[in-house]
Amino acid sequence: MRVFAVLAAGLFIASCGSNPLSRALDTRQNAGPCPPVSALYEASRIVEVVGDEPVFTNIAYTGEITGVELICRYVDDRPLRAEVEIDFAFGKGPKADSNRHSYTYWVAVTRRSSKVLAKEYFTVDATYDSRGIDGRKEIIQDIVIPRADDTISGANFEVVVGFDLTDDQLAFNREGRRFRLDAGS
Repeated sequence: MRVFAVLAAGLFIASCGSNPLSRALDTRQNAGPCPPVSALYEASRIVEVVGDEPVFTNIAYTGEITGVELICRYVDDRPLRAEVEIDFAFGKGPKADSNRHSYTYWVAVTRRSSKVLAKEYFTVDATYDSRGIDGRKEIIQDIVIPRADDTISGANFEVVVGFDLTDDQLAFNREGRRFRLDAGS
């Protein structure tokens, strides 16, 4: 079961296409603030356990969102266009059966009141080094932030990211439990 329901309001988030927000090309000051962006705390980590007991020896894979940045562009009264950059750290545990693993995560556009306006799922692939760790940076381009007109600020919205978790994984995170495979390195 998905942790969050997918609600769509005719908005879209796309991870391909040309980048209308290139940091190097457009240095004009925005007419307003970009929406805040963050990783949802309880969905910012994933621990995949093999077996019933969540102990270190049963860990297959872990992942953590370690950073999130957003840039946006105001153009007249049109919707805001944004780009999100997400930093991931991944680990391979004793029960892992491969040096590669795919993780599913989501990006959601919300009102500041937390109403989800649009949400889309993505996959990031980890390839582990000899220490069993990997890091990735993903860029999601062309996120559309709805504005009725040019008086609506990006500050009325938020962009939130997180891993797609099972109910057990979500409970593990909510209990404050965690394993870091690179701890002590």
